[in-house]
Amino acid sequence: MTIRTLVPLLLLCFIPISIAADLLVWGDFAVFLTSAIAIIALSLWLSTATEKIAVVLGPSAGGLVNAFFGNATELIIALVALRAGLIDIVRATITGSILCDLLLLMGVAMLAGGLRYKEQTFQPIFVRVNGSSMMLAVVAIALPTLVISTSNMVDPSAIKNLSIITAVVLIVVYGLTLLFSLKTHSYLYEIGLADEETELAESPHPPNVRLWISVLIASTIAIAFESELFVGVVEAETAHLALTPLFTGVVLLPIVGDMAGYITVIRLALKNKMDLTVATTTGDSLLVALFMAPVLVFVGQAIGQPLDLNFNTFEVAALVIAVVVANLIGFGGRSNWLDGTLLIATYFLLSVAFYYHPA
Repeated sequence: MTIRTLVPLLLLCFIPISIAADLLVWGDFAVFLTSAIAIIALSLWLSTATEKIAVVLGPSAGGLVNAFFGNATELIIALVALRAGLIDIVRATITGSILCDLLLLMGVAMLAGGLRYKEQTFQPIFVRVNGSSMMLAVVAIALPTLVISTSNMVDPSAIKNLSIITAVVLIVVYGLTLLFSLKTHSYLYEIGLADEETELAESPHPPNVRLWISVLIASTIAIAFESELFVGVVEAETAHLALTPLFTGVVLLPIVGDMAGYITVIRLALKNKMDLTVATTTGDSLLVALFMAPVLVFVGQAIGQPLDLNFNTFEVAALVIAVVVANLIGFGGRSNWLDGTLLIATYFLLSVAFYYHPA
């Protein structure tokens, strides 16, 4: 048994520990810590199952699996928090997930790959297409904020309606990006996947699709359960640690929810598969902006926890900075360890600013 398999298996022991911490009243911090580790362990299994199923199913069906389960852990945590009425944290999580994907996730991958290879190359089409879509998403997300900041008085219902219309447009655009990448221009995205399929064909033990589908379903259900425990104490514990809801949503939750993503992109970068690495990081950011955010808006309206897209001005500025920096570094189709360091440094500075932001 490899370390890659052994560690996620060992971490699963935190599931019963977190349940015991809750039932036996070991304290909020014990529940907070153990449930967070359990979520990380489950996200590793969810990510592995998604990867195995996607490669077996091929480009089209596999692409859809990746599209809808790529950020499943973050979406589940956000939905549970939304149902609990933690709207400020949920809204901040949208911002934080995009920042993590564009800056930290891509930065870690470029740094890891750059330390092994002097320079790595990838198809700039990934950055150009996804970068353009991300810029549209940021503009759309910024609209409610701009309307409020440029008006003396705005009817709350107007912001609600604007957010719903924006969410509809974003969902439509996401559908069109899937059509572009999986159908009309799928040939642009098949180079990296072809390498994965070659490895699969040469493997003496091809993945058992039924087994991994079971793992996918079980992991999703377990993450939902652990998220209930985690969200139930996150507000009290982060307040005890003097962390604002803004910092909690922007920095803490995305890192907990997407730990598997860091392992995946580092593994790909170390194998010099930068096409897949860049496609994964930019694709995840699109999934958050064009799918996760609208879904949260619609669900919030349905369950009586209205969530609009009225981000604070600093969040909007941070998103613009992230998109611009990621596009500037990625447009050339080449990366090295310094590019990765610059992306990480940008994320770190923004995180520090969010920590000291009074909102």
